[in-house]
Amino acid sequence: MTLYLKGLNMEKYIAVLKKCILFRDIAEEDLGSLLICLGARVRTCMEEEYVFLAGNVVNYIGIVLSGRVDIVKESPAGSRHILAYALPSQIFAEGIVCTHNRISPVTVQAKEPAEILLLPYEKIIKACGKSCEFHFDLIQNMMLILGEKNLNLNRKLEILTLKGMRERIASYLINECTERGKTTFLITLNRTEMADYLNVSRTSMCRELARMKEEGLIDYYGSSFRVLDRQRLAECLEL
Repeated sequence: MTLYLKGLNMEKYIAVLKKCILFRDIAEEDLGSLLICLGARVRTCMEEEYVFLAGNVVNYIGIVLSGRVDIVKESPAGSRHILAYALPSQIFAEGIVCTHNRISPVTVQAKEPAEILLLPYEKIIKACGKSCEFHFDLIQNMMLILGEKNLNLNRKLEILTLKGMRERIASYLINECTERGKTTFLITLNRTEMADYLNVSRTSMCRELARMKEEGLIDYYGSSFRVLDRQRLAECLEL
């Protein structure tokens, strides 16, 4: 199947779109008609380019086709905190468009060159005049996405309510281990981004990681982590 969207060949993104939870249970051959019906368009962003800023009105959801975008909260003093990030096939802004005013409380920025599929929210939740069968599936999938996002935000909140450095690191690594279903995994965040995500000092976090490695709790090399003793790591949260 060759899928074109306003002259752009989407063939290379079929695998990405099939992984996106928004299109769950929607046949591959229906994707072309679906995207046209939704009035989808593709936006190309340069590295560090803003997709939208806090305070902007947002009327669409975004699906990352390539690259990565960060969801960032900025304080009045100028400090930045990474709340989450989105990789290919992942969605952002779905929580914003479901609010009354649709004013974004966060800034979304391309961490690296990225291509983003933009879908008008109104066309997702309202059936079109063509009576397309997949609109009901889209609405169901949107509800599932919102539920999953709420769980992820709860996990992040749980981490931020922990007072100690070790507790936050342990909670983060246990969550990553559980989500992937294996003890050895790659994380997307570099050390600076990981410190921002945990809202801790990068230098202090690196020292604590080194201590945890020396104690045989974890092992790591670059972005690769291995949980060596999950029980003892979990006990860090009980201190």
